[in-house]
Amino acid sequence: QVQLVESGGGLVQAGGSLRLSCIASGNIFSLFGWGWYRQAPGKTRELVASISSRRSTNYADSVKGRFTISRDNDKNTVWLQMNSLKPEDTAVYYCRREGSHYWGQGTQVTVSS
Repeated sequence: QVQLVESGGGLVQAGGSLRLSCIASGNIFSLFGWGWYRQAPGKTRELVASISSRRSTNYADSVKGRFTISRDNDKNTVWLQMNSLKPEDTAVYYCRREGSHYWGQGTQVTVSS
């Protein structure tokens, strides 16, 4: 069983920044890709960014140039640095081990205009 714990969400003004963290249990963190997803009210969950075991990254078009995903295998942690935040980035953000049913509990990000 893998447990994922997200943190770092909050309320921020448009143009501001937040850094989300996801810490995973277990000792095989480095073998997997990890992703950040988000779900806004009334919308389906969508992929925001992902990072493979080889550190190749992928971003949704809506966040390219503003968000950065990174990982530290020694700390079992994946981060999502979010800059130039917009009100449309408001959502619950989830961490997931790619290709699995392991999800975190989510962290709320609210961007005010």
